[in-house]
Amino acid sequence: MEYRFITPNKTGKWYPSLALAQRHACSIGAGYLNDGSGEFFQYCETELQMREVEPAAETSIAA
Repeated sequence: MEYRFITPNKTGKWYPSLALAQRHACSIGAGYLNDGSGEFFQYCETELQMREVEPAAETSIAA
């Protein structure tokens, strides 16, 4: 699963964990992570998007 935040004006990058997406949310004005409590505060009109990540296709290498 990958996560990103979007605001009415900006779209964040996809991150492999929710914690990482929350850490970078401030850079697009989507919210902030309180370092003391570890709690995330999402701003109004901010949306969390999630998507399934397909496993990488196996490739066979000829010897």
